[in-house]
Amino acid sequence: MRIASLHTYPVKGCHRIDHDVARVEPWGLVGDRRWAMVDADGVAFTQRDNPLLTQLRVTPRPGGLLLSAPGLPDLSIDEPVDGAKEFVRVFRSHLPTPARIAESEWTSAFLGRPARLVWQADAGSRAIGGVDEVGEPVSFADGWPLLLANEASLDALNGWLPEEIPMTRFRPNLVVEGAAPWAEDEWSLNEARLQIGDVVLRAGPGCPRCVVTTIDQESGEKGKEPLRTLGKFRRVGQGLLFAINVAPLALGSRAVGSRAVGSRAVGSLAVGDEIRLIG
Repeated sequence: MRIASLHTYPVKGCHRIDHDVARVEPWGLVGDRRWAMVDADGVAFTQRDNPLLTQLRVTPRPGGLLLSAPGLPDLSIDEPVDGAKEFVRVFRSHLPTPARIAESEWTSAFLGRPARLVWQADAGSRAIGGVDEVGEPVSFADGWPLLLANEASLDALNGWLPEEIPMTRFRPNLVVEGAAPWAEDEWSLNEARLQIGDVVLRAGPGCPRCVVTTIDQESGEKGKEPLRTLGKFRRVGQGLLFAINVAPLALGSRAVGSRAVGSRAVGSLAVGDEIRLIG
C-alpha cells in the first residue's frame, strides 16, 4: 500500500494544489486551510454555500499567497503576522478561533458579497471538530487535520454510479493505492495506526459527505451524484460515508523540518511512500 497522491487547499474551499512531497504538522499538511473567506459575522464561506470557490486558484509563496480568479487581477497577499486578532468560526455552531484579517476588497469582489480573507493566527488553537475547547489541533478544515481516501473504494463507488466521478470530488489530502475496497472502514473502526516513513497517523471516524461532493471541482457545476448512490450503499447512521479522517501522532522529530533526510524534510510524506499498518 502506497501514497497515490497528496493535496492541500490553502484557502478553505479553493481549488486543490497537488504535491509530490508535503510536510506534516500537528494540525495537518503544511499550508492546508490556514486561510478562509468569512462573512460579516466571521463565519467561513464554503463550497456548500458558494461553489464559486472552485474557481479560486492559489499559489503559495514564502510568507503569503497569490490569489487568482476569472475576471479579477491576481492578488499577492502577505500573512498578516502583526495586528489585532479577531475571532471567526468555521461553522456557526463551532467555537470561535483567533484569526487576523488580511484583505476584504478583492475577496468581496470575487464572492460578490461582503467578505474578508482571514489567516489562522495561532496554528493549533482550534481543536478537532471545532466544538470542544481542548483536543488535537486542526486548521480551518471542517473537522480533522487530514482526510484519507482509498482509490479502490472510489473504483467500487464508480461501479455503482451511472457516470464515473474523479477523486477530486471528495477533496482528500492523502490518497492511497494498493488497499482493498473499503479497507479504511476497518482502520477507522480499530483506530489503526498508519506509518509512512517517520510519520504515524491515527485513523479516526469515517467522513460523512455533503453536497460539496456533487460539485464539479473544475467547473463549479452541481449535480445529484454521488450522494444519491452513497445513500443506497454507504449510509451508516445519519452519515453517507466516503474516506476517513486521520490525525498525526508522530512526526519523526520534535523540531519538524529542522533537518532533512536526503532532500526530504523530517515529518514529510511523498507520493509513492509505503504505508504500513502498525496497530
